[in-house]
Amino acid sequence: METHKRIFGFKIIFFITIFILLNECLKCSSFGVMDDGRWDTTVEEVDNHLPSSSSQGVYELNDVEEDEWEMVAKKGNQFVINGQPFYVNGFNTYWLMVFAADQSTRGKVTEVFQQASSVGLTVCRTWAFNDGQWRALQKSPGVYDEDVFKLALDFVVSEAKKYKIRLILSLTNNWDAYGGKAQYVKWGKATGLNLTSDDDFFSHPTLRSYYKAHVKAVLNRVNTLTNITYKDDPTIFAWELMNEPRCTSDPSGDKLQVCLAVYVKSMDAKHLLEIGLEGFYGPSAPDRAQFNPNSYATQVGTDFIRNHQVLGVDFASVHIYADSWISQTISDSHIEFIKSWMEAHIEDAERYLGMPVVFTEFGVSSKDPGYNSSFRDTMINTVYKTLLNSTKRGGSGAGSLLWQLFPAGTDYMDDGYAIVLSNSPSTSNIISLHSTRVAIFNSMCSWKCKWGCKKKNPFEAIFYHDDL
Repeated sequence: METHKRIFGFKIIFFITIFILLNECLKCSSFGVMDDGRWDTTVEEVDNHLPSSSSQGVYELNDVEEDEWEMVAKKGNQFVINGQPFYVNGFNTYWLMVFAADQSTRGKVTEVFQQASSVGLTVCRTWAFNDGQWRALQKSPGVYDEDVFKLALDFVVSEAKKYKIRLILSLTNNWDAYGGKAQYVKWGKATGLNLTSDDDFFSHPTLRSYYKAHVKAVLNRVNTLTNITYKDDPTIFAWELMNEPRCTSDPSGDKLQVCLAVYVKSMDAKHLLEIGLEGFYGPSAPDRAQFNPNSYATQVGTDFIRNHQVLGVDFASVHIYADSWISQTISDSHIEFIKSWMEAHIEDAERYLGMPVVFTEFGVSSKDPGYNSSFRDTMINTVYKTLLNSTKRGGSGAGSLLWQLFPAGTDYMDDGYAIVLSNSPSTSNIISLHSTRVAIFNSMCSWKCKWGCKKKNPFEAIFYHDDL
């Protein structure tokens, strides 16, 4: 009975929201754009009618339309589904596959999807690799543990779809955790290759062939639970070439520039693709180096603008870690950096790249000196507000992914950045509110372009649905 009351309450909220927004949406001068006054008024009015409890979520807004589960595409500097804008509010939980591989912890995968869905999060970034490590997916080059594929990664993809959460799947790691490029180098050395650095991963033909074989194995995998080939599954939002690639042996960025985006696209032209970069500016844009968090950032062998101009890359990625890059001690300068860092990358994505940019990791550690939950809330609000400023003018700021969401009872995996929604009501409310704003904006095309959209108009669904 309580569940029915909650759903009914959301339907009332949705009705109120529609009537507030109807005239505003019909007045929009162009696709996905509102002037400052109309947007601010609309958001304020909607906020006044939203529930304050994060436990009530916002995903019901999307349920009203019964969207078909279709691929996310790119149109200019925005993501779209069926021609409708799709702005992202999401999260990271990197360890899903490892937890799913063990029956005793598999339930935590379902929990995190349930909780994320309850606050309207729609995209999750996680690992599609575990190379030669504990519960390894890839035990040696091209050799896979079928049980891990079946019980773990297949399960993660299947479970995400149940909760209408799309996945960004990262294909390997720059760091040693879960194998990554260091493991590929170990495998190469074991065959007698003369390798001097983990950065040989980017240039040695044998190591590149190992990586290509992994890409092929994952993309061509037929999910044993859904019977859908990964490269055909709309649950997958995008592929990520590598988590946080760096090539410090070549600060010019030349080695990293020769990436494998075209190879991945040759196997799967349907899905979006991103590199996995942190967003540091390199030699090709010396005037933008002022936005880097420190001088070392220009020496790690990455180049935000140049790298993202590689053929096959669909959107840009940026990470935000003021506490790691500037100073560990919490201060107001972190907030100032976050705002300028984001605005610079949104501007460059519009001016030079012509593509969306997603801030695919952002967070703050509870282990930092001076940390408190109020600062974390301020940090999250800063990210969300900066994105909304871009959204309301149709800019390239396409979304963000929190690092990272945890269910209760997984404290032993916490790196300091974990957000447990049940323990953090204020943070949960902030996330839920932003999800609502994003969901409303994502629905504007249906309200505004009734005659142009293939889908049934949401007003018709509301007024003629028998269950209402």
